[in-house]
Amino acid sequence: MGKGASGQSSARSASSSKGDTRPHASEGFLHSEEYRERPVCKDIEHNEELLRKQFEKCSDVIFRPFALLGVRKALLVYVDGLVDSKELEANILKPLTTAQGASAYGRDATLSSVEKYILPIANIEPIETLSRTVTLILRWQVLLFVDGEEKALALSISKWPQRTVTEPETEAVIRGPREGFTENVRTATALIRRRIHTPELKMESMQIGRLTQTQVVLCYIQGLIEDSVIKEVKQRLERIEIDSVLESGYIEELIEDTPWSPFPQIQNTEKPDIVTAFLLEGRFALLIDGTPFALIAPITLWGALASPEDYYERYLISTMIRWLRYTFALIALFLPALYVALTTFHQEFLPFSLLLSVAAARENTPYPAVVEALIMEFSFEAIREAGVRMPKAIGSAISIVGALVIGQAAVQAGIVSAPMVIVVSITGIASFTVPRFNFAIALRMLRFPIIVLAGLFGIFGILFSTICIVLHVCSLRSFGMPYTSPITPLSVQNLKDTLFRAPWWAMRQRPSQSNKANPTRQSTSTTPTHRIPGFKKQKEGSE
Repeated sequence: MGKGASGQSSARSASSSKGDTRPHASEGFLHSEEYRERPVCKDIEHNEELLRKQFEKCSDVIFRPFALLGVRKALLVYVDGLVDSKELEANILKPLTTAQGASAYGRDATLSSVEKYILPIANIEPIETLSRTVTLILRWQVLLFVDGEEKALALSISKWPQRTVTEPETEAVIRGPREGFTENVRTATALIRRRIHTPELKMESMQIGRLTQTQVVLCYIQGLIEDSVIKEVKQRLERIEIDSVLESGYIEELIEDTPWSPFPQIQNTEKPDIVTAFLLEGRFALLIDGTPFALIAPITLWGALASPEDYYERYLISTMIRWLRYTFALIALFLPALYVALTTFHQEFLPFSLLLSVAAARENTPYPAVVEALIMEFSFEAIREAGVRMPKAIGSAISIVGALVIGQAAVQAGIVSAPMVIVVSITGIASFTVPRFNFAIALRMLRFPIIVLAGLFGIFGILFSTICIVLHVCSLRSFGMPYTSPITPLSVQNLKDTLFRAPWWAMRQRPSQSNKANPTRQSTSTTPTHRIPGFKKQKEGSE
């Protein structure tokens, strides 16, 4: 123990010897173990001294002393810019300082009468400890201290500039809701609560981050999700000890099952309708204050390739688009490597006329096909990254012009062949069909080692990389759920929403891999047998 600690001990001993049990402001941080449960002092000047010491050099923390109804000393403490100044003046200062408040109750108002009869504030919380007052001041509350009272009042009138609910730019849809989360976690909870009208929807709040104290809300529907999953996610969240949480990505990397995998095991989304749909299937969601992205788990590989529009369009159209998406995901992963393998090792697999065209195009190129592919893939990724980081007004123009100009110039200069430009262009377009950005990034990243293996070993390199990816994906878990379920392990019942999307009237059961307690989603009353007159007889007649 150092000199400072011994000094503090001496100061405390001196105070105790005089019968004064109040903490000294010089004794340090109010959140220390010693002061964590210290009550609010009756002496308002001492409370102010402690808080001023705590918020020393914090110019944005305002101390506003005044006389309660012209008689008792009172003090307001708040962070400037995080409270509604108009409401502060109209609903707090004016009733507490003018004759309007005195006529309502009298000039001998206690803190209890102020809470019950004078302040027109909906959310008021009595506070008994000093450490709690500091926490709530930093959580955008106004703290009211009154001389002679052993409690303080936390008044919730927080307000700060924030954007309105708009359509998420990263998850645009043709058919479906246009709402998206904002950076305010209470806006997110309200958007979900507006869709699910049941008290079984639980929203448990916690703070994570020693310095940021970021609010994280765990959402789930009790009775639909397994209790073991909720217990597991709570344990993983409680294990987090970190200074700050500024975005949902912090939480995602700290609680996922396999941190070394390129594949996301937790889905992020800005859309409340997607969160609602997953909650109704027996999953949970994490809402993090300060970011519009919510986290959803457990998920599967097939969910990462699904779009919300799959459930809003007719099932035949959705199934066709889903298969188109699967095909283009494979093209995005393997097409450049397959071109490299065929043109380098397995020319006999190409039609003769196509082989002649490719050979003629590659006649003047100085590099082997694998180097060509790597040059074009790196250039394409650089253009795409530049297009994302540039201002929106010129970002798309930069992407298109850059791709056209650089591709054409590279072909004319003989650096790359025209077929390679076509292959890379198709691969880039195919990668955009993957609806989840983080999953598309995983495919883009895996494409490079597959190209190298194809350049070294031909088709055998592609087969080897495919086997490695399949084995890895099959070994993944998302909060205990197999990543490739319901294909492996096979569950015939859950195939209705995997390789194809069955009509809504046929999906009577919730996915069994995430829900076993309450599997029934809907009754049989909407099936064609029950709602179409004569359908059953026609079916029996045809048989």
